[in-house]
Amino acid sequence: MIKHITVVGAGTMGHGIAETFAMHGYKVHIYEVYEPARNSVMGVMKQEMEFLAQNGLIAAEDVAKALDNIAIYDNLKEAAADADYVIEAIVEKMEVKQNLFAELDGICKPECIFASNTSSLPLSGMIEKLPESRKARTMVCHWYNPAHLMPIAELSFFGNMDEETYQKVAALYESAGKQTVKVLKDVPGLVANRIQQGVAREVFSIMEQGIAAPEDIDKALKFGPAFRYATTGQLEVADMGGLDIWCTVGDNLLSVMDNRKEANPILRQKVQEGKLGMKSGEGFFEYPTDRIAEMKNEFNKKLIIQLKTSKNYI
Repeated sequence: MIKHITVVGAGTMGHGIAETFAMHGYKVHIYEVYEPARNSVMGVMKQEMEFLAQNGLIAAEDVAKALDNIAIYDNLKEAAADADYVIEAIVEKMEVKQNLFAELDGICKPECIFASNTSSLPLSGMIEKLPESRKARTMVCHWYNPAHLMPIAELSFFGNMDEETYQKVAALYESAGKQTVKVLKDVPGLVANRIQQGVAREVFSIMEQGIAAPEDIDKALKFGPAFRYATTGQLEVADMGGLDIWCTVGDNLLSVMDNRKEANPILRQKVQEGKLGMKSGEGFFEYPTDRIAEMKNEFNKKLIIQLKTSKNYI
C-alpha cells in the first residue's frame, strides 16, 4: 500500500500534484533545487486551497490539515529515502530525467514505484539507465493543469509493469479523486493530449481561414461539441448519433479539413510576436495586467463547478 509520496519539482505541475495527495490525507515530501520556489511553494498551495474552501470544494479546516501533510526538502535523499511512490515533474529533457531516476534508484527502497508526469517523452528512454527490477516499477502518470482541479490522470501500462503494481498506483489515484485512463502504448501525447491537439488544429485552421472570429470559434466549441463532451465521450456520442451518420459526415468533411503535421502558421506568428497568451498579456485575446489574477480565479471557478458536477457523470 502506498502511504508516503515524494514529488520532485515544486513548479506549476509539481506543487499541484503534491497538494492533491496532501488534501487526501497522504504524507508528501517535495524536493526542489531552486530556493525561491522552495520558499514560496507552501504559500502558493495555501492560497489555492483556501480558494477551494471559499468555493465549497473542501472544508476550511482541511486547509491546515493538508499543509501539515507536506514537507519541503533541498536534499533528495532526505526527501525520497522512505517514499513508497516518487513522481517527477521537472524540466522536459530526457537526460535530466534519466539522471534523476538513476539517482533515485540508489536512494529509494526496492519496492518504491517511480513515475514521470511527462506526456511528451517516451518511458523507454527515461528508464534506460535503470536495472530491470526498477524498470518494472517505473511508469508515466500524466496529470492535466491545474493538477489540483483537473480530474484526469493518464497511467501507463506499456508492458514493463505487472498488473498488481499498476493497480496499486491506480488505487492511489482513485483514492485522491482522480479518473484514471489506462494507456497501453508508449506514444507521444498519450491519449488526452492527442485528442486535444486534433481539436486545436482545426480551431486554428478555422481562424486562419477567417471562417469565424476568435470569440465565436470558442463559443462554438464551448456550447457545441465541448458541451456534450463534458458528460459524454466521443465513442458514446457516435453510438448515440448513429455510426452510419458519423461515417457519412466523415466522408464529406475530413477531406477538406486541416491535416497538416506542424503547428498552424497563425499560432507560430503569435509566438514570434511574443503574444503568448495570458502570461504575456495578449494572445488571441487581451489580458490586462491588473485583471490577470481575477481572470485566473474566474477560470478556476468554472473548473470547480465542472468538477462538482462531474460526480454525476459516472
